[in-house]
Amino acid sequence: MAVDSNLSSPLGPPACEKDAKALQFIEEMTKNADAVQERVLAEILSRNAETEYLRRFELDGASDRNTFKSKIPIVTYEDLQPEIQRIANGDRSTILSAHPVSEFLTSSGTSAGERKLMPTIHEELDRRQLLYSLLMPVMNLYVPGLDKGRGLYFLFVKAESKTPGGLLARPVLTSYYKSEHFKTRPYDPFNVYTSPNEAILCADSFQSMYTQMLCGLIMREEVLRVGAVFASGLLRAIRFLQLNWKQLADDISTGNLNPKVTDPSIRECMTKILKSNPELADFITKECSGENWDGIITRIWPNTKYLDVIVTGAMAQYIPTLDYYSRGLPMACTMYASSECYFGLNLRPMCKPSEVSYTIMPNMAYFEFLPHDPTAPLPSRDSPPRLVDLADVEAGKEYELVITTYAGLCRYRVGDILLVTGFHNSAPLFRFVRRKNVLLSIDSDKTDEAELQKGVDNATLLLKEFNTSVIEYTSYADTTTIPGHYVIFWELLVKDPSNSPTDEVLNKCCLAMEESMNSVYRQGRVADNSIGPLEIRVVRNGTFEELMDYAISRGASINQYKAPRCVSFSPILELLDARVVSKHFSPAAPHWTPERRR
Repeated sequence: MAVDSNLSSPLGPPACEKDAKALQFIEEMTKNADAVQERVLAEILSRNAETEYLRRFELDGASDRNTFKSKIPIVTYEDLQPEIQRIANGDRSTILSAHPVSEFLTSSGTSAGERKLMPTIHEELDRRQLLYSLLMPVMNLYVPGLDKGRGLYFLFVKAESKTPGGLLARPVLTSYYKSEHFKTRPYDPFNVYTSPNEAILCADSFQSMYTQMLCGLIMREEVLRVGAVFASGLLRAIRFLQLNWKQLADDISTGNLNPKVTDPSIRECMTKILKSNPELADFITKECSGENWDGIITRIWPNTKYLDVIVTGAMAQYIPTLDYYSRGLPMACTMYASSECYFGLNLRPMCKPSEVSYTIMPNMAYFEFLPHDPTAPLPSRDSPPRLVDLADVEAGKEYELVITTYAGLCRYRVGDILLVTGFHNSAPLFRFVRRKNVLLSIDSDKTDEAELQKGVDNATLLLKEFNTSVIEYTSYADTTTIPGHYVIFWELLVKDPSNSPTDEVLNKCCLAMEESMNSVYRQGRVADNSIGPLEIRVVRNGTFEELMDYAISRGASINQYKAPRCVSFSPILELLDARVVSKHFSPAAPHWTPERRR
């Protein structure tokens, strides 16, 4: 297709006219990042001028940066919780936003053990859709011919609930997949999936995964890219294939759908897709029946050009396993988003995972950046921290992201630590470094030190009758299993060896820890099957002294040494594992329901 030469892009030659317009939009936004940011802030402040929240700080209709920065405080979720709870309870007055709150998006971050509720407005769907529409035009610059096949994407909806006031509360992707934007999206040859909507929208995770995998196998030669939201999700899909390939092959051989798939809409749509194909069934049996699953993705889907998964932050731990299953296919991290706001995209999606940087699109929200220096003294009320605007950040420095959104969040600390790696035009490129204060993460769960400590405290109550206590502990996220799971190393002080805790009691300690975890972790264990049972490994006495000796031998100060609450350094893990005397697993799943604790 000929492309208008006036629409060519500095990013590269566009694949079609539609792509050319998208790339031109990226150029316009990033060339004028500061002016766009100024306009976005003025729009947000003008439209929300009469909200209760902004009136509280006496902006008096001002929409300029200086007034905004001098009068509006920097806040966390806990600061806004009273207002958010009022909205959740049914207060429809203009508290945070002049536009009605349409639903709550549940964050993977938690507050007091429950998912955070992020208010959103209907038009935010348009903003998210806009960012999605930019992804393939950028990808087409690097990978030609994606309109000649399909994407095998494992996409799922998750549990949703209603607040006391009747508003839906659900994850942002569940909201998007259930929206008309997704369900009635126009045909785009660059964005055709193997999975039918009926499978994606099925709330039963087994039926959804089974159908999506079955469709991916049936259309194996059409698949040009394989993906999931997170790397952990794609590995769960591979594990699902390992456990269910016999039944999947049988369905393909006979042309009859597994009776365990009972969803009527899935069964109806699969009558058009599933036909008897003994040859394909034999091929799947041959590939999956062996012990060696090296390169299974490229063996079953031979035309796959890349994996589309997030492998930054905590997900980087899955890169070696994905390399094994895909024989080193490129891993594309295409966008950067959260429940609070969609931020931006990767303009070099085929770069190495360690080099991924995202360009924040200045039209999405108003962005500020809190310089992140762990060694600096904490700011006081009298001297609040000075935030830096999007166009004024400096390359090589780390910042914490602070956002002001159309939906009414003002100067809200997201908790992401970002490193500036350069600029595209006047818009900075950011590498995601980590979530602030997160110790452990397997999937979308985020467990901090306080939550881990609470879990240990509750579990050790079971040891009291055995006159036993936990001397010291540490942890790590074990991703060698699928799904991954938390491992907690305990060193115990058993005061009466004749009455030491039994295996059964230590197994119950694992469950007690899990019951103490936040709702995102428990949902991962119970509903999503994205996290395996927690494991406690008891190490012999003196192990943590050896750990300290090792740290001091590497330059740690004996006066300032504290046992790390989470470890990932291989020599330390080897030291701990070499001293394990017993292993214990949670004997059951913890309690979880979609309803929030009142």
